[in-house]
Amino acid sequence: MDPKNIVRDGYDRISRDYRGDEDEDGAYADWLAELAALIPEGGRALDLGCGNGVPVARWLIGHGFQVRGVDFSPAQIERARALVPSASFECSDMTSLDLPPASFDAVVAFYSLIHVPVEEQPPLLGRIVAWLRPGGYAMLIVGNRGWTGTEEDWFGAPMYWSTADRDAYLEWLAEGGLEVLWDRFIPDDSIPDRYRPEKDDGHTLVLARSIGE
Repeated sequence: MDPKNIVRDGYDRISRDYRGDEDEDGAYADWLAELAALIPEGGRALDLGCGNGVPVARWLIGHGFQVRGVDFSPAQIERARALVPSASFECSDMTSLDLPPASFDAVVAFYSLIHVPVEEQPPLLGRIVAWLRPGGYAMLIVGNRGWTGTEEDWFGAPMYWSTADRDAYLEWLAEGGLEVLWDRFIPDDSIPDRYRPEKDDGHTLVLARSIGE
């Protein structure tokens, strides 16, 4: 089965078990507050892999930003439109997304790039750079060590992940035109979604700035 279909169908099936309508912001709020301090008041943010809009799009809208969310799970997008009606949501594959260049002050992707086949991630990172305005910021959660595989029962459905290691991501970001300001290891016990895979020792949170003119 195509790995993207595994991800799409999986989130369609587990949407409500994975995240409730009123789930708390948790660690996401701290990360987003750091990002919000750097971008213009009322700026435009792109939430890649937005899920049901909670908590990222909801937090950004609540703090005065304009938000466009993208996810290719129809069930997730339907919920996002109901839960965060002030944001704009699109049901689309982020790897084939067609957006105007230099149109966002920030791009956020929390626990979504890790579902994209790893060979498609470097060109996707290049597209993210193109969508950022000069001086814009990307806050991304990527892999810490390389692993690709499928769990047969994750919240009740199969799920696919694919990651490179931390150093590869930092290299890809730099090559793509982003200045990495910092990266942090996010251990399993700080991942807010009850997922504690034994084979995964955590992820990497990266903040990077576009150096384009």
